Amino acid sequence: MKRYAHYWIFVLLVITANYLLYKHFTSQTLQPSEVVYQANPVEMDFSRENPITRAVKEVEVAVVSVNVLKTRIVRRYTNPFQNPFFGFFDIPYRQDVQSIGTGVIIDERGYIITNAHVVEGATKITVILNDGRDMDAELIGIDNIHDVAVVKISGNDLSVAKLGDSEDLIIGEWSIAVGNPYAYLIKDSRPSVSVGVISAVERNFAEIGDGKIYKRMIQTDAAINPGNSGGPLVNINGEVIGLNTFIFSESGESVGIGFAIPIDRVKKIAKELVRYGKIRDRHFGFAVQDINPMIASKFKLEDLNGVIVVGVEQGGPAERAGLKLNDVIQEINDYQIKDFDDVALAVSDLAIGEEIRLKIWREGKNTTFSWITEEL
Repeated sequence: MKRYAHYWIFVLLVITANYLLYKHFTSQTLQPSEVVYQANPVEMDFSRENPITRAVKEVEVAVVSVNVLKTRIVRRYTNPFQNPFFGFFDIPYRQDVQSIGTGVIIDERGYIITNAHVVEGATKITVILNDGRDMDAELIGIDNIHDVAVVKISGNDLSVAKLGDSEDLIIGEWSIAVGNPYAYLIKDSRPSVSVGVISAVERNFAEIGDGKIYKRMIQTDAAINPGNSGGPLVNINGEVIGLNTFIFSESGESVGIGFAIPIDRVKKIAKELVRYGKIRDRHFGFAVQDINPMIASKFKLEDLNGVIVVGVEQGGPAERAGLKLNDVIQEINDYQIKDFDDVALAVSDLAIGEEIRLKIWREGKNTTFSWITEEL
């Protein structure tokens, strides 16, 4: 029995120690300062703000709803059975049609950019600001070819969007489409927002939609829905990088293939419209046509790429620069020319006073010509 005494003494000490520890902790009162978790969410350091919400907050105050009243001529024919004395008659009458779009304020003087197809043919334009104010707007100028228009309102304390740069866009970076298409209908001046990425750049569409030319368009999967035309496409910094314009869709609703006009082009067009009220006609002084197999064989061309000069205005800027008949144009301002549509794209946004540079093939040799674009 003595040889187990030390064992029982050890067990007794362990039991005593555990009892004393238990009594110590159960006798303590838990103070509020010692609470590990607090149920009140207001006091917790969590926030739903993120770069996207901050970008929207930056630009939404400058986004407006553009409400347009257009008048169209509708023809109605009389029924000879209802009017046997007069027979069929073509009776035209005027019908007012309302359409909606979006715009963005770019100048504190009240200048707003939007799409040309939003305001084209308008008899009355009303703008609803983010703060709910309704204002009549004046059409300053319209560029039907590039689908850009400028309207103007008169008001105080106008919020202006920050215009970014569309030359250094990164495929895959965030893009935010902001629009305000239904403010007039639902009495809510706050814009709607959709988020995606820059899917592609440099998308070209020549002569589509009533002769419009869309050059180097920005493609995004951010939803652009009917009525969002003319609204800003924004980057993560809240800067406008494009003007939402059209989508590819069989249903008419967004399927993730939307296009925006690069803001660098919009800025140049808007400047011209504000200053002159229109896009001044440019004078190039030459005419071209596509190269067909017969032309390629006659001039010993390796392929059908490029266009051939078929007319040079006597005394015009092209002739003065040295351009001649049968010259084959391969590039215009570093833009590769494959056919006539490429020429239209290359010169579409050249402003008066800017340089036009041509790389041509003549009698087996490459050479270049350049001159300053003149007003017609």
